[in-house]
Amino acid sequence: MTSLTLARPDDWHVHLRDGAGLASVVKFTAERFGRAIVMPNLKPPVATAAAAAAYRERILAALPPGSDFEPLMTLYLTATTTPEEIDRALALGFVHGVKLYPAGATTHSDAGVTDLSQVQEVLERMQAADLPLLVHGETPHPEVDVFDRETHFIDTVLAPLIERMPRLRVVFEHITTARAVEFVRSARAGVGATITPQHLLHNRNALFAGGLRPHYYCLPVLKRERDRAALIEAATGGDRRFFLGTDSAPHERGTKENACGCAGMFTAHAGIELYAEVFEAAGHLDRLEAFASHHGPDFYRLPRATRTVTLIKEPWTPPAGYAFGAGVVVPYRAGEQIGWRLATPALERP
Repeated sequence: MTSLTLARPDDWHVHLRDGAGLASVVKFTAERFGRAIVMPNLKPPVATAAAAAAYRERILAALPPGSDFEPLMTLYLTATTTPEEIDRALALGFVHGVKLYPAGATTHSDAGVTDLSQVQEVLERMQAADLPLLVHGETPHPEVDVFDRETHFIDTVLAPLIERMPRLRVVFEHITTARAVEFVRSARAGVGATITPQHLLHNRNALFAGGLRPHYYCLPVLKRERDRAALIEAATGGDRRFFLGTDSAPHERGTKENACGCAGMFTAHAGIELYAEVFEAAGHLDRLEAFASHHGPDFYRLPRATRTVTLIKEPWTPPAGYAFGAGVVVPYRAGEQIGWRLATPALERP
């Protein structure tokens, strides 16, 4: 197969940042995806309806001329979030989820929730209004091994939550383990999961290939090869509970390449092309459209795309860096070939 046309995909988990950084990277997502669930972990966090509306306006203003990309906004769940704030967000019509960051679990998660009992009334309002909870599923406690954080979270937080709130829709974001795949498959209706390209393409050895590789450091961290195999089977197997979410998370190069580097991989520059590599290697290119373009809208109860995008089987090489505000962001696969490219003049290639 030398080309592949599919309904325009959506990215159900992306970090667009803000300010000059936003202006630098939003074009990559807008070129490939019709919509995207935008993460709210700015500083300060997007924790109110008013903040979500203002952030949405900044995203729209940063889009390339003529773009019809639609940002789907989220609220950052904090211990001070109220049911009334959920009502205000719903009234806007463009808030499509509330994000749970366990405090300390990842970048800019300090304002997250330490105990779900603190926000029980908020969760009940979300359940009644059918507003999904988007979960960063890790237990950040220091006594929990970093490679076991996801499993610990499933057992101690997520499974009890889903049983306690039988009508709350939940997205288990960027799952990384065979245990998470098994959990989602066996969960009640209304539980879905996103899977990133990096967790499909690499196991944890990539962090240490030839030395410590900061640009392969993300959270949740890359896992074992058996976990990667389970993720590939889940993504390419046609199960509608799994859908595309890049978790593209740009950081300026200096904040990655230092003694305490930030977690996050920038993949938006090839956000659909990388999945094509995975599905091709698995022998299931025919199932990419469902994973990338159907399962997510169906879960979020939004219409599927009517427009299409075309991928061409033609290698290209991302540059060493892209502009990121006044600095540089190092893209995934910088200086290395990517096997598929997007058939659009807007695609930036050296």
